[in-house]
Amino acid sequence: MASEVARYWQHAGVPGVDLLRARYVTHRYTRHAHETFTFALIEAGVEEFNHGGSLLRAGQGAVALLNPDVVHTGHAGAPEGWAYRVLYPAPALVAGVAADLGWRRGTPSFPETVVYDPRSARLLRAAHIAAEHGDRLASSSLLRAALAGLLRAHARRGDRAGAASDRPSPAAVRAVRDLLAGRLADPPSLDDLARECGMSPFGLVRAFRSETGLPPHAYVNHLRVRLARRLLDGGAAPADVAVQAGFADQAHLTRHFKRVVGVPPGAYQREREAAAGKNVQDPSAAT
Repeated sequence: MASEVARYWQHAGVPGVDLLRARYVTHRYTRHAHETFTFALIEAGVEEFNHGGSLLRAGQGAVALLNPDVVHTGHAGAPEGWAYRVLYPAPALVAGVAADLGWRRGTPSFPETVVYDPRSARLLRAAHIAAEHGDRLASSSLLRAALAGLLRAHARRGDRAGAASDRPSPAAVRAVRDLLAGRLADPPSLDDLARECGMSPFGLVRAFRSETGLPPHAYVNHLRVRLARRLLDGGAAPADVAVQAGFADQAHLTRHFKRVVGVPPGAYQREREAAAGKNVQDPSAAT
């Protein structure tokens, strides 16, 4: 497999959908979670990822179906790496398609994480290629057809069961999460956090990891990357984003951003700006 390449962009015809097309060999995703669903089609090679306490493998033709807010990783499962196409649709969009199918209200879930289903693979690939080529009518139509096909074939109806964001957090962990979210630039030490919630440092780390899937220091970087994405979407320069999101410098931002998103912040922002320019130039295009 050739050298690594990746493109991450927004869907031109459907708000709330990001896309990634990438070929990775040495790239490794750190432990992270998405606010969106993650639907990935492996086109070549093998990806391995930790998910729900298990190491899963997805080879050529596999479709990976990840629910929102579930912590996972990602790395090559073969020497040649892997190539894949990924859709990241917002939960509200997936719930809306489910409602159009006549399902009861609530966000569906996908109980199987890796499936080998040629029809789902074809639907996902067609939707992704159409979005890549920029035909807003065709791409939006094929996207909804793909989501409907995935839901019919593999989803569980109703509210997602067991998602990290849906479980009631113990008061101590909830307090720590709120404290960390408010102090991304200068988070307290672990000892200070433990004293704040009346727990031992070891007990706090264990409880926090159990609830969020991440230890407190990794959770802070997770929140920093999410904030960085919002700031980049708003047009802030990467150097300014690094400061505002609490990273030591731009290199620190770039390292953590790529480990979660898959591309550097500059490349991420350029695709955002290009998409915004196209929408301004063609405001009457079909959606």
